[in-house]
Amino acid sequence: MTEQQTRTASAPAEEVTEPPAPPAHWEADIIAADGGTVHLRPIRPGDAEDLVGLMDRSSDQTRYYRFFGPMKRLSERDLHRFTHVDHDARVAFVLVLGDQIIGVGRYDRYPGTDDAEVAFLIEDAHQGRGLGSVLLEHLAAAARERGIQRFVAEVLAQNNRMVRVFLDAGYTPERSYEDGVVHLTFPIAPTETALAVVYEREQRSESRSIARLLTPSSVAVVGASNDEGKIGHAVLRHLLDYGFRGPLYPVNPGTRHVRGVPAYADIEAIPDDVDLAVLAVPADEIADVVEACRRKRVRGLVVISGGFGESGPAGRRAERQLVAAARASGMRVVGPNCLGIVSTDPAVRLNASLAPKIPGRGRVGFFAQSGALGVALLEQARSRNIGLSSFVSAGNRADVSGNDLLQYWATDPGTEVVLLHLESFGNPRKFARLARRVGRTKPVVAVKSGRHVRMTEGLAGTSVAVPEESVAALFASAGVIRVDTLPQLFDVATLLAHQPLPAGDRVAVVGNSTAMGVLVTDAVLEEGLQLAHEAPVDIGAGGSAEEFRAALQEAVDDDGVDAVVAVFLPPVTRGSAEFGRALLDVAGGAGKPVVATFLSTEGIPPELAVPGEDGTPARGSVPSFSTPERAVIALARVARYARWRRRPVGQQPELPDIDEQAARSVVLGALAEAPQGRGLTDDETIALLAAYGVPLLDTRTVTDAEAAVAAAEQIGYPVVLKSTAPWLRHRSDLGGVRLDLLDADAVRSAFAAIPSGDPVIVQEMAAPGVATVVEVVDDPSFGALVSFGLGGVATDLLGDRAYRTLPLTDLDAAELVRAPRAWPLLNGYRGSEPVDVAALEELLLRVARLADDLPEVLQLALEPVIVGPAHPWHGGRSLVVAGATVRVGPPTARVEPGPRRMRAPGV
Repeated sequence: MTEQQTRTASAPAEEVTEPPAPPAHWEADIIAADGGTVHLRPIRPGDAEDLVGLMDRSSDQTRYYRFFGPMKRLSERDLHRFTHVDHDARVAFVLVLGDQIIGVGRYDRYPGTDDAEVAFLIEDAHQGRGLGSVLLEHLAAAARERGIQRFVAEVLAQNNRMVRVFLDAGYTPERSYEDGVVHLTFPIAPTETALAVVYEREQRSESRSIARLLTPSSVAVVGASNDEGKIGHAVLRHLLDYGFRGPLYPVNPGTRHVRGVPAYADIEAIPDDVDLAVLAVPADEIADVVEACRRKRVRGLVVISGGFGESGPAGRRAERQLVAAARASGMRVVGPNCLGIVSTDPAVRLNASLAPKIPGRGRVGFFAQSGALGVALLEQARSRNIGLSSFVSAGNRADVSGNDLLQYWATDPGTEVVLLHLESFGNPRKFARLARRVGRTKPVVAVKSGRHVRMTEGLAGTSVAVPEESVAALFASAGVIRVDTLPQLFDVATLLAHQPLPAGDRVAVVGNSTAMGVLVTDAVLEEGLQLAHEAPVDIGAGGSAEEFRAALQEAVDDDGVDAVVAVFLPPVTRGSAEFGRALLDVAGGAGKPVVATFLSTEGIPPELAVPGEDGTPARGSVPSFSTPERAVIALARVARYARWRRRPVGQQPELPDIDEQAARSVVLGALAEAPQGRGLTDDETIALLAAYGVPLLDTRTVTDAEAAVAAAEQIGYPVVLKSTAPWLRHRSDLGGVRLDLLDADAVRSAFAAIPSGDPVIVQEMAAPGVATVVEVVDDPSFGALVSFGLGGVATDLLGDRAYRTLPLTDLDAAELVRAPRAWPLLNGYRGSEPVDVAALEELLLRVARLADDLPEVLQLALEPVIVGPAHPWHGGRSLVVAGATVRVGPPTARVEPGPRRMRAPGV
């Protein structure tokens, strides 16, 4: 589009001389398609000189494509107009790398319309990095906030790259051609296709950003020292000892050599490019080192040094500044206060960590937050013979987090199993999304500490507090294999890394000890698995290796067996080698998991190992556990994961009789009166639930006895009276609920007997059934939880509630109903008639849909929900809601995800 056309389309009547401040959330760090980082922010009046520099560095062709003419420089008037915007009808974002603007994107609203023209200029050296797509996402998000519905783009037909930016964005543009110009118009409302495109690009860029860290071609150790007591000495020694494949550059101004390697006074003195810098200098020197790394164009940082977020408020400020400076210069940061990173790839052989010994090459990716615990974790993996593909200790997790590693391992061909040691969450909602996707092809095993205690101040500075029930629901919905202890983490990892997944829950037990066989049997049943045979196969203490082999072969050949637990205790009169060979031979062709308690060893004993290229046990090796119970617990965790993975994804079914607009008007009306939020009145609650087809009993609210009688006669006897006082609302034991009132006198007496002077609810009497409770609770960290359980004090006391995260599919709803321990009471316990489970599932889906559509609903409780047998009652209904409370407020984590952005430093 020409400059004259641009001015005619969108120039305001008067130039904006003092633009208002833009929203703070419009500023973000982003990851480019090649894994490098760039800072995005709204344009400022002071950017005029930098825009001139961007124009000067851009080629004639790039300027021609942007301005449809051979424009060499922007006039003073153009510079003023481009840099002075109102952040409403005229919005512009710039991309900053280091001290230069490398790209700019803007939209200009057509006056009196919901359309805006959008255009970009990306410096030639940074084209092809996906920056135009990122600008489009952020501009579209800002435009939606300002009520703009469509973008219009005018692109020269030969500018194929920019045309692809719009066509590949996931929107549905209308195209037309005129005089060599492609005219594109498209709605910018988020669609499933557009969101899928964003997630795919996010995965690629975040994965590449981690690959840059784990596959460097050169490494500098800043703070390398000949003093064996310093961490800089340890890091360099470990890099050398492990045999890093590229050049190493010690940086120390006080010496010429470190461990025989020529040293440099500073990182800028290194004559060659540096991909990765490991920083092991005092915290107060880090800022200057990061600036030097920026000038050197280092691609990534591992900050071993402590003294940051874990040390208090001043340290947290320094940590945020560190990350902000690094990202603005294109660098990701691991740490600070971390153990380091490891890649066992033979082409890399990177041990940029404080761990002197690391496990061999394997197919397990391992993320740990704790730096202090990291060495012990790696030693545990090494002692178990668990081979790793890569290891990252994030320390304070100021930048790189477990979510980043999930993105990397999702498509890393060298990783088949993911292990996570988590102390906190940075973005739990994103974690659930990523883990669910990764878990469909690669198992994710997690141990989450801090279940019963508050996190320390240092962790709290970069974490989101998530209640334990939310963590459990998050892991369950995402298919994460949750373990309780570090030994269990390695038990499950050993099994997953070496054996296939089971096709079912049927377990055969083969051994040479009756006592141990009984222990295995007990453990199998205790963990909810099934015995494939009535009793363990016991060859006896005197059984031969051939008898052991034959019994194992018969078990693995049995189509009714999904997994085998082998128990071998050493006979007094013969060695174990031939028994080990028999077990390994049979397991190798089984096609189903075989686990063992072999000589009570832990990990992969030599007799049961299939050596890999470097001698580390490879897939096909048989894991051994010190006790049969541990073997079965690990097998049970893996079997549950395999069941989740086999389960269809499910779908969100179409639900009839939903009026979202009516419900939204109720919510917005309440927030108009109380912007900070409030509880809905009974009438508002009834209207909200009716809009989503939730079957409420006929209900009236009254303030005196005669009004109660009139309401009861309108509803029809028998009726129920309930106090609206919160402390009495569901407490028949305290007199707040009066049931089965058959006439006017009974209503008057009940009204007089209800304590407190609050209004009273008159409601039709429900038919007999089972009382249940359905709730939605907003978790500010990652969204809403839907819970289900049976009603009553006993289930409240025992915490017999099941939880799932939004969105809820039909399969989620079915599992949620059956998850409480009291489920048999709904399914015909002791000869009672089963209730209408399908009605309960539909109710859960409707409530979940309400919560998903209306993120302003922060809390919703249906109590009691009375459900009877499948044959109809209550006018054709087998389920009715007898009580409901709703609270609304400003939405938290359930709002639509915005454009791609990195987690804010220190959050």
